[in-house]
Amino acid sequence: MSQFVIAIDQGTTSTRAIVFDHAGSVVSVGQLEHRQLLPKPGWVEHDPMEIWRNTREVIGQALARADITRHDIVAVGITNQRETTVVWDRLTGRPVYNAIVWQDTRTQPLIDELARDSGTDRFKDAVGLPLATYFSGTKIRWILDNVEGARQRADAGELLFGTTDTWLLWNLTGGAHGGVHATDVTNASRTLFMDVETLEWRDDILEAFGVPRSMLPEIRSSSEVYGIAESNSLLREVPIAGILGDQQAATFGQAAFDDGESKSTYGTGNFLIFNTGERIVRSGHGLLTTVGYKLGDAAPHYALEGSIAVTGSLVQWLRDNLGIIGSASEIEQLAASVDDNGGAYFVPAFSGLFAPYWRSDARGAVVGLTRFVTKAHLARAALEATAFQTREVLDAVCADAGAELSELKVDGGMTANELLMQFQADILGVPVVRPVVAETTALGAAYAAGLAVGFWSGLDELRANWQEGRRWEPHLDEASREALLRQWKKAVTRTFDWVE
Repeated sequence: MSQFVIAIDQGTTSTRAIVFDHAGSVVSVGQLEHRQLLPKPGWVEHDPMEIWRNTREVIGQALARADITRHDIVAVGITNQRETTVVWDRLTGRPVYNAIVWQDTRTQPLIDELARDSGTDRFKDAVGLPLATYFSGTKIRWILDNVEGARQRADAGELLFGTTDTWLLWNLTGGAHGGVHATDVTNASRTLFMDVETLEWRDDILEAFGVPRSMLPEIRSSSEVYGIAESNSLLREVPIAGILGDQQAATFGQAAFDDGESKSTYGTGNFLIFNTGERIVRSGHGLLTTVGYKLGDAAPHYALEGSIAVTGSLVQWLRDNLGIIGSASEIEQLAASVDDNGGAYFVPAFSGLFAPYWRSDARGAVVGLTRFVTKAHLARAALEATAFQTREVLDAVCADAGAELSELKVDGGMTANELLMQFQADILGVPVVRPVVAETTALGAAYAAGLAVGFWSGLDELRANWQEGRRWEPHLDEASREALLRQWKKAVTRTFDWVE
């Protein structure tokens, strides 16, 4: 009898396959990093074929480490870096260009063109998003405009588009030999092309972008059987039955299913999602309106999202570009060797500023430097930047939703950093809570897949799986908290108008 669900977590820096049991516990993990391709300033790319090769390998790793086979797997779930864009030939399965990553800013001139008459909110009422380089739409257009022959091939119906969930689903189910070309509502809601009310592609917006509808995948729910793994796969005959964009998957894995529940994921970037239930809430404070999940034929659940571009990737930058630390795990000890940031504030606007500012003209800055500041102070300032940005997003959520936060559920790799989590509680003034199972992104995809095939009976059973693992209580007094926030906001303003 099948007794496990496997989730494929295709992230910005790596691809993982994680096997979960019925209690939602991790049984085994396979993981491989992929290259970060940086051909020009502001350009970030991945090799889709490398991601596909890694996906097959990590599936094998996870099965072997659990000492199980496909016969023990009831369903496959997929979660993914959301806006990263792949365009490929439907007949050969070969990408026409590298995947353009969500962090990439090369399409700013197109954003300026589209926003010239009506501003960056031109399509926001329909799609819930401002015009920004972050989303998939302009990345597709860039490929069509800049890859030789791509426009003609797209117009002829030869090319397909997908975010990485679609790319993996298509390949897992047969690729050029009958692969399923589909995505779920959460990923579709990040393209700039899906109407958040009808959950359908908007032809008028596609026309404005110059993207043929024939390229786009079918929009499906987050929990249903999309297709069966092909015959030459290690998972052959196993249904692929759940898809959720990574941040929505983490929310689902945190069992934040209902109106008013929220979570914040600390990864390459930080992403806070606040569930608004079946209500579509339009943000007046720089947040995104997005689809939270849709289970089969049930009504969709919506969310407000605060997206922060650079958090964990700032630690990588300190390691790889400056050599301040030798490994990401070293930053906590280095930062803890000083009592505070020494007056230094680090605003990591490497790709501009996302929520709540949406300033594409901003660039990174370190301010408040004196000769007193050491690399330890910079390490601490880098960690504090994550907490400050999260506080600003939460302030926006509370303003939009008309609610006060009582505690913040957190997940993701950076939550292992005790210093950061304590400072996060201090700067929020509310407790920060981490679950026992920190792999909530993959768990959410597993839950969606398991629900679709009856492995779990419903949301109540999933709620019962959630357990608190660690709690940080705030210790900072209000006056000190406000003083730090004033300095942070002052530092943020120094990054504006850098790009002319």
